[in-house]
Amino acid sequence: MSFSMLYLCLCVFILGASLGSFYHVVGQRLPLGKSVITPRSQCDSCQHQLTIGELIPIASYFFLKGRCRKCGEKYGSLHILLEFLTGLLFVLAFLTCTSVLELTVAWTMISLLVIITVSDLLYTLILDKILLIFGSVIFLLRMVAPLDPLWDMFAGAFLGCAILLFLTVVSKGGIGGGDIKLYLIIGFILGSKLTLLSLLLSAIIGLLVALFLKKGVGQSMPFGPSIAGGSLLSYFYGEDLLNFYFSLLIY
Repeated sequence: MSFSMLYLCLCVFILGASLGSFYHVVGQRLPLGKSVITPRSQCDSCQHQLTIGELIPIASYFFLKGRCRKCGEKYGSLHILLEFLTGLLFVLAFLTCTSVLELTVAWTMISLLVIITVSDLLYTLILDKILLIFGSVIFLLRMVAPLDPLWDMFAGAFLGCAILLFLTVVSKGGIGGGDIKLYLIIGFILGSKLTLLSLLLSAIIGLLVALFLKKGVGQSMPFGPSIAGGSLLSYFYGEDLLNFYFSLLIY
């Protein structure tokens, strides 16, 4: 990789990490009806408003050793993890997507999934207003940069929504309405084949997380983060995974 490409990747990573920090604020504040602009981010313990230097993504966390400069209270690790992952995902999309329009689709999807991961983890809630805003943008983007064939994105949206709706009826409310609406958008991005794969991967991730957390039958758990993981894997590696699977069947 050339120096210029490394420099571009670094710039994209910084952009993604900075947005990841903002998306954490959005996912944390909007469900509470708070402004995402004011007040500036602050320590939850002593309400010390963070300075510009303390808001630098990733670097400020390590410089301050993960603690508030004023009261010494330890910060949670969710926001630093999201900053890092968002930066990495933005770089992955930058290196993977073959057109500016598809890169915009990928970055928009990543942004949506990061925000709903925060809100679902903190409040087990996926806001309709977030889905409406991002869904509208993604619909317009997909109309400009459609899947081939065109009908596949509508089929993906229908399948994702219908399958989760069916599972909700069967499980008598085991899946939230936000998850169903979210898959309407994800299906529109991925198309039918990758949507089905993402559903499978999301279920596997959810099961593994439940086993790790030792969740019993009937205990609730936010499914949004698992959907995010399964959908991102399908978007970036879905075709490779399917080709690998079918090659095993042939042999």
